[in-house]
Amino acid sequence: MAYTFKIFNSTTELPEDWNSRIGQQNIMLSEEYFRVLEESKPVNMNCCFVGFFSDKKLVGGALFQYLSFIEHKSFQKGEVLCNIRNFLTRQLSKDVMILGNNMLTGQNGFYFDTAEIPTDTAIPLLNEASKSVSRVLGKTSLIIYKDYQKSFLKNFEDEKLKSFYRFSVQPNMILNIKQEWSSFENYSNDLSKKYRARLKSAKKKIKGIQRLELNIESIKKHQNEMNVLYQNVAENAPFNTFFLTQNHFESMKRNLQENFRVFGYFFNEKLIGFFTLILNNNDIDTYFLGYKKEIQKEKQVYLNMLFDMIEFGISNQFKRIVFGRTALEIKSTIGAEPVDIFGLIKHNNKAINPFMEKIFTSLNPKIEWIQRKPFK
Repeated sequence: MAYTFKIFNSTTELPEDWNSRIGQQNIMLSEEYFRVLEESKPVNMNCCFVGFFSDKKLVGGALFQYLSFIEHKSFQKGEVLCNIRNFLTRQLSKDVMILGNNMLTGQNGFYFDTAEIPTDTAIPLLNEASKSVSRVLGKTSLIIYKDYQKSFLKNFEDEKLKSFYRFSVQPNMILNIKQEWSSFENYSNDLSKKYRARLKSAKKKIKGIQRLELNIESIKKHQNEMNVLYQNVAENAPFNTFFLTQNHFESMKRNLQENFRVFGYFFNEKLIGFFTLILNNNDIDTYFLGYKKEIQKEKQVYLNMLFDMIEFGISNQFKRIVFGRTALEIKSTIGAEPVDIFGLIKHNNKAINPFMEKIFTSLNPKIEWIQRKPFK
């Protein structure tokens, strides 16, 4: 059977059945989400979309992102080590092409209907597509395939992928919502005495702060404040490959509507924090958030956000909450468990590529953390 692919530079070019065949499987591969990327992608990012066909039938779809690091400072804190890392990043990877979504944790890069195309055929086809995409977006220093669980890695053992270095970074923290949790109280009762007391203490500390869900008009109204609060958190991270644009949350809400939820925290009628969620079939993907650092420490705003995300997930009968790969230890205290994820990376300079393992590990030192076990 003959399989082909086609590159689309705009959502207006996508096949009419894109959502019914691809987008319904994963909202991060939907036409609506792709429109968000068109309207409000980070300034150092370009994107394109690839459709895979069996004859004329759409059987798969993929997202490719191209990131430029020429002007962007990935390591933020201004320390000598960060300056050295920024210099090395620009020398070794002026730009990078990613099969997947660099704005989220997890395998959100592609979907194939395995009833129409076997996986061992689809993966080499993805590799061929990546070569064509690089000719469209521009030849890159690095190519990254991101965020696969270990069981899926066997699909990347094709001879043409042997030049890729297989790496693992921080795990994805995921909370599986138990069927017996029909209310947040059920979840609370499942916690051990120590962690239930911690929950009660956090809830007491946040008294006086009002949480409200924000509609698109409220998002527009508070857009400037949300951006400042987001930057407070983003700039404190040791490593960033992009920053969101000012209109990003508005674009997300306008395009994803009820599948994108925004909750704001108000103190003395002023916005002091917010978090965002993407509803993706049976999963909730936690998205970006922000808060005022001084109030967060005093009121335990971040911990309360995590509990509020869990309450939302339980109340709305979701199966999992995907918390991502940051703040691992505190997320483990609320019951999220680590799931190892892997990627593949290759430098297009054949002289540099054999040293990718040493380069990668030097720029991405392993973070030590303690996994907590909060349940009885």
